[in-house]
Amino acid sequence: MKKLTKLAAVVAGCGILGAAGFIGFAIYGEHRTFAPVQADNSGPLQGQIKRGEYVAAMGDCMACHTVPGEPPYAGGYALETPFGIIKASNITSDTETGIGHWDLERFDKAVRHGIGSHGYLYPAMPYTAYAKMTDQDIADLWAYMGTVAPVKQKVVENELPFPYNQRVLLAGWNLLFFRDQPFTPVPGVTAIINRGDYLVNGPGHCAACHTAKNVLGGDVSDALHGGTLQGWHAPDLTGNHKVGLDQWTTDDIVSYLKTGASRQGVASGPMQEAVEYSTQHLTDPDLKAIAAYLQQLPASPARNTAAIAASDPQMVTGKRVMESQCNACHNTDGSGVRHMIPALSASAQVNAEDPANLLHVVLKGAEGPVTTGNPTGAGMPRFDWRLPDDNIAAVLTYIRNSWGNSAPRVTPDDVKHARTQLDAQPWLNH
Repeated sequence: MKKLTKLAAVVAGCGILGAAGFIGFAIYGEHRTFAPVQADNSGPLQGQIKRGEYVAAMGDCMACHTVPGEPPYAGGYALETPFGIIKASNITSDTETGIGHWDLERFDKAVRHGIGSHGYLYPAMPYTAYAKMTDQDIADLWAYMGTVAPVKQKVVENELPFPYNQRVLLAGWNLLFFRDQPFTPVPGVTAIINRGDYLVNGPGHCAACHTAKNVLGGDVSDALHGGTLQGWHAPDLTGNHKVGLDQWTTDDIVSYLKTGASRQGVASGPMQEAVEYSTQHLTDPDLKAIAAYLQQLPASPARNTAAIAASDPQMVTGKRVMESQCNACHNTDGSGVRHMIPALSASAQVNAEDPANLLHVVLKGAEGPVTTGNPTGAGMPRFDWRLPDDNIAAVLTYIRNSWGNSAPRVTPDDVKHARTQLDAQPWLNH
């Protein structure tokens, strides 16, 4: 029944996109023109290039446009989506396979308006957020991209089934979900909060992961309440006490973004890449601005889940597994080791309704980011070869309902599903 419901939703969604596409095509035509970029380029070119390099870090361009171990920005990174696999393009200065033959106008059209060489871009490229970027940031970024070493590499085509491989449908998607508007400072709030707002919702594109998506891939209304993408759960960034940032101080947030670790935990999965490629390179004032903005967000609705009793058979088994496999690092009270081994008590990740991250890390292991401020990244070994599904389900249920935690039970079927998915899609194991 669930599969039929999903199929019906997809079919209905394609119909909506198709109808909206015809309307949207007239409004969001691929060949429409945009206002020219107005930027102050009177200073030394080297200064503009340096600023552009910083903008590239703000936008986390490296993470998606670089395959680990390959030349920077040469493309080919595979992004798994519910609609198929999308490959990041080559954005080096190569004139044949990169963007070396582009000009600023064409670059702006792609980055802020979602229209590239082959027509509409898929919103895996976060132009919906980049639309908020200032003219100056776009001009500086373009100046920097011109200095990136050319790499002749033609990116393999996206692996999208029909009808998702029809880019014309994206005209309808844009009509429904894309607000092509620049950032406007909010009156009555401080400059630091407005700067944080710009960084989070503009170049930082935090909502791309931290906001749930509907069946068509558009953001739902609950911005930054958390979302799941590529098998990882991006946590709630609001002031929610249990699963959000209510217990994080400004220093906690800055430390996490700067070093990849704080007293609350260690970055892993896609956030590991975000810290390594992006946030560790931001200035302290910008990191504090991000913290200030996030800390003033209203809390998402509280979820009251009663803790499972310690006498529950699964909890008893989980405690035994914890004692034999986990205590040596995470301690008997789940306190971990500051900035190295995540605490399991009072953890937003542990208390999250979706256990995706815990399943991912326990099954396949994880590595913390290597940063200037924390050059020895933490590591978590994989247990998929060591523990059966029922033991993993038990220990995760125990962790999620001990030391003041309370979260839904993890079942052996949950573990089996995650194991199958991760084994079948090895690119998710990052």
